[in-house]
Amino acid sequence: MIAGWDALVTGGSSGIGAAIAERLAAAGCRLVVLGRNSDRLDALARRTGARTVVADLTTPAGLSRATEAAQRVDLLVNSAGRGWAGDVTSMPEPDVSALIALNLAAPLQLTRAALPGMRDRGRGHLVFVSSIAAVGVGGEAVYAATKAGLRAYAASVRYEVAGQEIGVTTVLPGAVRTPFFDHRGLAYERHFPRQLDPDLVASALLRAMERGDPEVFVPRWLAVAARIQGAAPEVFHRLARRFG
Repeated sequence: MIAGWDALVTGGSSGIGAAIAERLAAAGCRLVVLGRNSDRLDALARRTGARTVVADLTTPAGLSRATEAAQRVDLLVNSAGRGWAGDVTSMPEPDVSALIALNLAAPLQLTRAALPGMRDRGRGHLVFVSSIAAVGVGGEAVYAATKAGLRAYAASVRYEVAGQEIGVTTVLPGAVRTPFFDHRGLAYERHFPRQLDPDLVASALLRAMERGDPEVFVPRWLAVAARIQGAAPEVFHRLARRFG
Protein backbone atom coordinates (compact mmCIF):
# COMPACT_ATOMS: atom_id res chain seq x y z
CA MET A 1 0.00 0.00 0.00
CA ILE A 2 2.71 2.49 0.99
CA ALA A 3 5.65 1.08 -0.97
CA GLY A 4 7.20 3.88 -2.98
CA TRP A 5 5.59 6.59 -0.87
CA ASP A 6 7.54 9.58 0.41
CA ALA A 7 7.29 9.67 4.20
CA LEU A 8 8.30 12.20 6.85
CA VAL A 9 8.72 11.00 10.44
CA THR A 10 9.23 13.60 13.15
CA GLY A 11 10.90 12.58 16.38
CA GLY A 12 12.82 10.08 14.32
CA SER A 13 16.05 10.09 16.29
CA SER A 14 14.84 7.67 18.99
CA GLY A 15 11.95 5.80 20.55
CA ILE A 16 8.65 5.36 18.75
CA GLY A 17 9.64 7.63 15.87
CA ALA A 18 12.77 5.64 15.11
CA ALA A 19 10.86 2.34 15.32
CA ILE A 20 8.20 3.63 12.93
CA ALA A 21 10.89 4.83 10.54
CA GLU A 22 12.49 1.37 10.51
CA ARG A 23 9.12 -0.24 9.77
CA LEU A 24 8.34 2.21 6.98
CA ALA A 25 11.73 1.65 5.39
CA ALA A 26 11.12 -2.09 5.43
CA ALA A 27 7.72 -1.43 3.78
CA GLY A 28 9.42 0.38 0.89
CA CYS A 29 8.92 4.04 1.79
CA ARG A 30 11.37 6.77 0.83
CA LEU A 31 12.10 8.30 4.20
CA VAL A 32 12.86 11.69 5.64
CA VAL A 33 13.50 11.52 9.39
CA LEU A 34 13.49 14.67 11.48
CA GLY A 35 14.87 15.19 14.98
CA ARG A 36 17.26 17.18 17.11
CA ASN A 37 20.05 14.63 17.61
CA SER A 38 22.18 14.50 14.47
CA ASP A 39 24.25 11.51 15.58
CA ARG A 40 21.21 9.31 16.21
CA LEU A 41 19.58 10.51 12.99
CA ASP A 42 22.72 9.63 11.03
CA ALA A 43 22.77 6.16 12.58
CA LEU A 44 19.13 5.64 11.61
CA ALA A 45 19.86 6.91 8.10
CA ARG A 46 22.62 4.34 7.69
CA ARG A 47 20.17 1.57 8.63
CA THR A 48 17.25 2.78 6.52
CA GLY A 49 18.64 4.91 3.70
CA ALA A 50 16.65 7.87 5.02
CA ARG A 51 17.40 11.51 4.41
CA THR A 52 17.78 13.46 7.65
CA VAL A 53 16.60 16.88 8.74
CA VAL A 54 18.01 18.24 11.99
CA ALA A 55 15.45 20.64 13.42
CA ASP A 56 13.89 21.74 16.69
CA LEU A 57 10.14 22.02 16.10
CA THR A 58 9.74 24.45 18.99
CA THR A 59 11.69 27.11 17.07
CA PRO A 60 10.49 29.10 14.04
CA ALA A 61 13.52 28.03 11.99
CA GLY A 62 13.08 24.36 12.82
CA LEU A 63 9.36 24.42 12.13
CA SER A 64 9.99 26.17 8.82
CA ARG A 65 12.40 23.42 7.70
CA ALA A 66 9.89 20.78 8.74
CA THR A 67 6.92 22.36 6.96
CA GLU A 68 8.97 22.64 3.77
CA ALA A 69 9.71 18.90 3.93
CA ALA A 70 6.07 18.08 4.75
CA GLN A 71 4.79 19.71 1.58
CA ARG A 72 6.23 16.89 -0.55
CA VAL A 73 5.22 13.75 1.36
CA ASP A 74 2.54 11.13 0.95
CA LEU A 75 2.81 9.99 4.57
CA LEU A 76 3.30 12.27 7.55
CA VAL A 77 4.03 10.72 10.96
CA ASN A 78 3.76 13.24 13.79
CA SER A 79 5.78 11.42 16.44
CA ALA A 80 7.92 14.13 18.04
CA GLY A 81 6.93 14.90 21.60
CA ARG A 82 8.12 15.49 25.12
CA GLY A 83 6.69 15.17 28.60
CA TRP A 84 6.86 16.84 31.98
CA ALA A 85 5.84 15.33 35.32
CA GLY A 86 4.99 17.13 38.54
CA ASP A 87 2.44 19.42 40.11
CA VAL A 88 0.90 21.66 37.48
CA THR A 89 1.53 24.83 39.51
CA SER A 90 5.27 24.10 39.73
CA MET A 91 5.72 23.67 35.99
CA PRO A 92 7.88 26.49 34.60
CA GLU A 93 6.19 28.62 31.95
CA PRO A 94 8.87 27.86 29.32
CA ASP A 95 8.16 24.15 29.74
CA VAL A 96 4.42 24.73 29.31
CA SER A 97 5.05 26.62 26.09
CA ALA A 98 7.53 24.02 24.82
CA LEU A 99 5.13 21.11 25.37
CA ILE A 100 2.30 22.90 23.58
CA ALA A 101 4.59 23.92 20.72
CA LEU A 102 6.08 20.47 20.14
CA ASN A 103 3.23 18.11 21.04
CA LEU A 104 0.33 20.05 19.57
CA ALA A 105 1.16 23.18 17.55
CA ALA A 106 3.82 21.54 15.36
CA PRO A 107 1.61 18.62 14.21
CA LEU A 108 -1.15 21.10 13.39
CA GLN A 109 1.16 23.14 11.19
CA LEU A 110 2.81 20.13 9.54
CA THR A 111 -0.59 18.65 8.70
CA ARG A 112 -1.68 21.92 7.12
CA ALA A 113 1.51 21.88 5.04
CA ALA A 114 1.16 18.23 3.95
CA LEU A 115 -2.55 18.08 3.08
CA PRO A 116 -2.62 20.19 -0.12
CA GLY A 117 -0.02 17.99 -1.83
CA MET A 118 -1.78 14.81 -0.72
CA ARG A 119 -5.03 16.12 -2.17
CA ASP A 120 -3.34 17.03 -5.44
CA ARG A 121 -1.79 13.56 -5.76
CA GLY A 122 -4.98 11.81 -4.67
CA ARG A 123 -3.30 9.76 -1.96
CA GLY A 124 -1.86 10.17 1.51
CA HIS A 125 -1.90 9.22 5.14
CA LEU A 126 -1.60 11.27 8.31
CA VAL A 127 -0.41 9.65 11.55
CA PHE A 128 -0.64 11.21 14.99
CA VAL A 129 1.17 9.68 17.95
CA SER A 130 -1.02 10.60 20.90
CA SER A 131 -1.02 8.77 24.25
CA ILE A 132 -3.34 7.01 26.66
CA ALA A 133 -2.66 10.12 28.77
CA ALA A 134 -5.25 11.79 26.52
CA VAL A 135 -7.89 10.45 28.93
CA GLY A 136 -6.28 12.52 31.73
CA VAL A 137 -3.36 11.78 34.07
CA GLY A 138 -2.62 13.39 37.43
CA GLY A 139 0.86 14.89 37.58
CA GLU A 140 1.01 15.28 33.79
CA ALA A 141 -1.78 17.78 33.20
CA VAL A 142 -0.17 19.80 30.40
CA TYR A 143 1.17 16.71 28.62
CA ALA A 144 -2.24 15.05 28.84
CA ALA A 145 -3.93 18.19 27.49
CA THR A 146 -1.64 18.31 24.45
CA LYS A 147 -2.25 14.64 23.68
CA ALA A 148 -6.02 15.01 24.09
CA GLY A 149 -5.92 18.01 21.78
CA LEU A 150 -3.92 16.03 19.23
CA ARG A 151 -6.47 13.22 19.32
CA ALA A 152 -9.34 15.67 18.79
CA TYR A 153 -7.47 17.39 15.96
CA ALA A 154 -6.88 14.07 14.20
CA ALA A 155 -10.56 13.16 14.49
CA SER A 156 -11.58 16.53 13.08
CA VAL A 157 -9.18 16.25 10.12
CA ARG A 158 -10.51 12.73 9.52
CA TYR A 159 -13.98 14.21 9.01
CA GLU A 160 -12.60 16.82 6.61
CA VAL A 161 -10.86 14.28 4.35
CA ALA A 162 -13.72 11.77 4.35
CA GLY A 163 -14.31 10.55 0.81
CA GLN A 164 -10.78 11.43 -0.27
CA GLU A 165 -7.97 8.89 -0.62
CA ILE A 166 -6.32 10.16 2.56
CA GLY A 167 -6.17 8.09 5.72
CA VAL A 168 -5.86 9.40 9.27
CA THR A 169 -4.64 7.15 12.06
CA THR A 170 -4.08 8.03 15.71
CA VAL A 171 -2.01 5.73 17.91
CA LEU A 172 -2.49 5.91 21.67
CA PRO A 173 0.25 3.94 23.41
CA GLY A 174 0.72 3.30 27.09
CA ALA A 175 4.15 3.49 28.73
CA VAL A 176 6.87 2.81 26.16
CA ARG A 177 10.53 2.09 26.83
CA THR A 178 12.06 5.23 25.32
CA PRO A 179 14.19 8.23 26.42
CA PHE A 180 10.87 10.02 27.08
CA PHE A 181 10.92 9.05 30.76
CA ASP A 182 14.54 10.16 31.14
CA HIS A 183 13.61 13.67 30.05
CA ARG A 184 10.24 14.28 31.71
CA GLY A 185 11.72 14.65 35.21
CA LEU A 186 10.26 11.47 36.76
CA ALA A 187 11.28 7.89 36.05
CA TYR A 188 8.67 5.23 35.30
CA GLU A 189 8.54 3.05 38.42
CA ARG A 190 5.27 1.14 38.03
CA HIS A 191 5.27 -2.63 37.76
CA PHE A 192 1.94 -2.51 35.91
CA PRO A 193 1.35 -1.74 33.18
CA ARG A 194 4.81 -2.73 32.07
CA GLN A 195 6.69 -0.64 29.56
CA LEU A 196 6.41 -1.64 25.91
CA ASP A 197 9.06 -1.97 23.27
CA PRO A 198 8.75 0.86 20.69
CA ASP A 199 8.63 -1.67 17.85
CA LEU A 200 5.36 -3.08 19.22
CA VAL A 201 3.83 0.37 18.82
CA ALA A 202 5.26 0.72 15.32
CA SER A 203 3.99 -2.66 14.15
CA ALA A 204 0.53 -2.03 15.63
CA LEU A 205 0.41 1.31 13.82
CA LEU A 206 1.27 -0.18 10.44
CA ARG A 207 -1.39 -2.86 10.85
CA ALA A 208 -3.94 -0.19 11.74
CA MET A 209 -2.98 1.83 8.67
CA GLU A 210 -3.39 -1.22 6.43
CA ARG A 211 -6.84 -1.90 7.89
CA GLY A 212 -7.89 1.72 7.77
CA ASP A 213 -8.46 1.87 11.53
CA PRO A 214 -8.94 5.44 12.79
CA GLU A 215 -7.37 4.73 16.20
CA VAL A 216 -5.21 2.03 17.73
CA PHE A 217 -4.45 1.56 21.43
CA VAL A 218 -1.22 -0.21 22.40
CA PRO A 219 -1.67 -2.52 24.20
CA ARG A 220 -5.22 -3.04 22.95
CA TRP A 221 -6.75 -3.42 26.41
CA LEU A 222 -6.10 0.28 27.04
CA ALA A 223 -9.08 0.99 24.80
CA VAL A 224 -11.22 -0.06 27.77
CA ALA A 225 -10.12 3.05 29.67
CA ALA A 226 -11.22 5.31 26.82
CA ARG A 227 -14.56 3.53 26.54
CA ILE A 228 -15.24 3.81 30.28
CA GLN A 229 -14.33 7.49 30.19
CA GLY A 230 -16.84 8.09 27.41
CA ALA A 231 -19.65 5.87 28.67
CA ALA A 232 -19.30 6.31 32.44
CA PRO A 233 -17.08 9.30 33.18
CA GLU A 234 -17.76 9.38 36.91
CA VAL A 235 -16.75 5.74 37.26
CA PHE A 236 -13.62 6.47 35.25
CA HIS A 237 -12.70 9.44 37.48
CA ARG A 238 -13.15 7.36 40.65
CA LEU A 239 -10.91 4.63 39.25
CA ALA A 240 -8.34 7.17 38.09
CA ARG A 241 -8.18 8.78 41.53
CA ARG A 242 -7.63 5.38 43.12
CA PHE A 243 -5.22 3.76 40.69
CA GLY A 244 -3.66 6.74 38.91
